[in-house]
Amino acid sequence: MQLRRRDFLTVSGAVGASVLTPSWADTGKRSVPPVLLAGVYGDRFDPTLYLVSEKYDGVRALWDGQQLRFRSGRVIQVPAGFAARLPVQSLDGELWLGRSRFDALSGMVRSEVPNEADWKHVTYMVFELPSGIGSFAQRTAQLTALVQRTAWQQLQAVTQTPVRSRAELQQRLDQTVASGGEGLMLHLASSAVASGRSDVLLKMKPHLDTEALVIGHRAGQGKYAGQVGALEVQTPQGQRFYLGSGLSDAERRSPPPRGSMVTYRYRDLTPQGLPRFATFLRVHHRV
Repeated sequence: MQLRRRDFLTVSGAVGASVLTPSWADTGKRSVPPVLLAGVYGDRFDPTLYLVSEKYDGVRALWDGQQLRFRSGRVIQVPAGFAARLPVQSLDGELWLGRSRFDALSGMVRSEVPNEADWKHVTYMVFELPSGIGSFAQRTAQLTALVQRTAWQQLQAVTQTPVRSRAELQQRLDQTVASGGEGLMLHLASSAVASGRSDVLLKMKPHLDTEALVIGHRAGQGKYAGQVGALEVQTPQGQRFYLGSGLSDAERRSPPPRGSMVTYRYRDLTPQGLPRFATFLRVHHRV
């Protein structure tokens, strides 16, 4: 697969975004279709075919022209003033409060009564224009032009840039992480609008993370006597293991209950498919 030079449009060459309405912006009861989910970057991929951006540790949010929704389709309650500033075009992106602010953001966006003062610090970092025309590189240019016309500081187009080599990609990752970022996202520059988990979108992080189901608790010993020593969890593939590293004292006293989902970080997988150096990060809120 080769990219043509015109696939890498600059903002100065962008065309106005088409005002097309996606299926999930129909009147009446709305539902969000499957969104594009990231695979994991590896050596088998050619990074020069992708546009690269920072991976924001935010909450995925889809704007249908009238309401903001979680990827599940549930409506996000936002201040009227926030929604009024968004364009009529559908958007896909992340609500973001800043680096290392995910927990604070998560509580805010799940509130049924939004706090207008808090929301003034939230930025909608958009990376896809579902109604856009052409390749992802072309849609990115259209999206950037749309955001510039909207001229609102809390709406920002995610910067997407190509890399010339694997070494340059690794340098970008190192710089991002050193600055407090989580990692990188790679989006195939030539791709059409896509959904589901796909190699069209890849994530690159110094550590991997994913979710598992809590199925039990193991009692603590020593200084953790009378508390939870580890969570017994099960992956979507059916693998079971104990997750204790990363739990705070408060979480050991009042652990995530059975049936809840948790996010954990790990370095890689063993030949048996179990995560190496797994560390608890947080409870994963399913919405």
